[in-house]
Amino acid sequence: MNQDAIRDVEDLENRLSTPTEGVLETMARLEGDLIVLGVAGKMGPTLARMARRAADVVGGGRRVIGVARFTDAASEERLQAHGVETIRCDLLDEDGLSRLPDAPNVVYMAGRKFGTTGQEAVTWALNAYLPGPVCRRFRDSRIAAFSTGNVYGLVPVASPSRESDAPAPAGEYAMSCLGRERMFEHFSRTLSIPSALIRLNYATEMRYGVLVDIAQKVRDGLPVDLSVGSFNVIWQGDANANALQTFDHLATPPWLINVTGPEILNVRETAETFGRLFGRSATFTGAETEQALLSDSSQAFRLFGRPKISADQMIRWIADWLARGGPTLGKPTHFEASDGKF
Repeated sequence: MNQDAIRDVEDLENRLSTPTEGVLETMARLEGDLIVLGVAGKMGPTLARMARRAADVVGGGRRVIGVARFTDAASEERLQAHGVETIRCDLLDEDGLSRLPDAPNVVYMAGRKFGTTGQEAVTWALNAYLPGPVCRRFRDSRIAAFSTGNVYGLVPVASPSRESDAPAPAGEYAMSCLGRERMFEHFSRTLSIPSALIRLNYATEMRYGVLVDIAQKVRDGLPVDLSVGSFNVIWQGDANANALQTFDHLATPPWLINVTGPEILNVRETAETFGRLFGRSATFTGAETEQALLSDSSQAFRLFGRPKISADQMIRWIADWLARGGPTLGKPTHFEASDGKF
């Protein structure tokens, strides 16, 4: 095993939840408890742990609370073991939502993407309806809400989307996510809720993400689809840090921030790199186009610094992890979908 390789899940989650200096500075300024709604997804547990670790360093007795249905009891137990308080709640149950404790700082991570096709109504309920009840419940709080770069739609590779660009969502998932943003904007304006909308493109770690999708196909001798020929990724630990630091920039109406890595990666070249690392040839299907889901995160780099972990480092780590049989989540990103159907 390479000396800098990630040893196991414990080592991985420790790295993903290590607070940066910027996060420590933000948490030192933040007053009161922090509640993470929808904490049990791919990214939520390490974000909540990062907040907890930062709060422990800077002091102040702050509670960090994670809310989810917790269909995986082990996920809840791991959070509790690391000092994150947990509450089981279906956020669509407004009685349960009303019983959640007050918290002046809210991270909103609830949402649905995969399985949208054929179940569009529940996707709209979670993505576009739920922000309304949440804003009414936490009308006296400050809210950092996760969104997605999918609201921009596909753009020319030479022109990644900026926060000032008009949304052009394709498909019901992306449209419902724009609906989520509009609801947060409405309630931010009408209830004077300081907010941020975090347009995230492809957080990645060893167990899931676009790089894992490509690497697994190359390792297993399966063709890599070139239909969407380029992409951005960001190390999940860097994405966690950016999200927590948005609390220094909340505004009414909501502040918009793109969060992704600086590199524009080419699918073919990335697959060929994995092929060299695995000692086998990559194969391909589909035709490359000049349109892709890409974001310009210059604003985030200026405010928060550039990501600590490069795409090249992630590629080497992921190849090593998969070659050693490291576990994955079995949740492909479907990054190759150009029609917005998930």
